Amino acid sequence: MYPYFRLATEFLRFRKAPKLTITDTHVTTLRILPGDIDPWKELNNGRTLTLYDLGRLPFGARTGFGRVLKARNWGLTVAGSVMRYRKRLTLFKQVELRTRLVGTDARFIYIEQSMWLPDGTCANAGVIRSAVIANRKMVPMEQVVAALDSPELPELPEWAAQLFAAESSRPWPPERG
Repeated sequence: MYPYFRLATEFLRFRKAPKLTITDTHVTTLRILPGDIDPWKELNNGRTLTLYDLGRLPFGARTGFGRVLKARNWGLTVAGSVMRYRKRLTLFKQVELRTRLVGTDARFIYIEQSMWLPDGTCANAGVIRSAVIANRKMVPMEQVVAALDSPELPELPEWAAQLFAAESSRPWPPERG
């Protein structure tokens, strides 16, 4: 089940927090709860992506990006993600969730998210590729940049461009084998 209560709690926690620029990092603290773990008693890999929403959505609110989307009746959809898992997160572990804009290209916005343990160890990290959509079509990135009324958005770093270029070279659709 989607963690609507936790999402509402995050919005309440940050409702009076200072605004962020689109290039700042949003930081929040979460605890791994019983509904987050899998049969191996660790954070479920799919749930990790859901918990990342608890960082991305408040990030959008604090930067004003959410208001821009709402005012223009635009949506933001995940168009791809690349993840790395390096440390098990078990029941009741506390993590710091960090969310930041990595960059943009001609079509997408790339947001990096990571979960950190109190000792400074990065447990997992991912880059989410998102498209801004309106009427079931992608909004050109130059329109998005103009609507944000902020300085130029950062170019996508070479490592991220290569990562998603490799992903884009995969056959689609996959073989049904």
